[in-house]
Amino acid sequence: MTAGDDDYIYDEATGEWRPASEIAAAAALAAEVRDASGNLLQDGDSVTLIKDLKVKGAGQTLKQGTVIRSIRLTDNPEEIDCKHDAIKGLVLRTEFVKKR
Repeated sequence: MTAGDDDYIYDEATGEWRPASEIAAAAALAAEVRDASGNLLQDGDSVTLIKDLKVKGAGQTLKQGTVIRSIRLTDNPEEIDCKHDAIKGLVLRTEFVKKR
């Protein structure tokens, strides 16, 4: 279904036909990943832990103030992939980190 220059897509959530540009803009907003302070996070950013975190399966605690470099965003806007020297495959919740 088209009208003018804008394509329309059926939005199952609302049950309405909406402009594709409007749906793309809504998806971009939903995909924003923010830290505990509300700062926008991107791939490659460095973050600092805002509280001590016990790491399940590693028998280790990451202390408040620990710097994590080169984060990667995931499909879930509440989680980030991280690299840490002692822990492989570390995934942190964004509510526990602050952008540096």
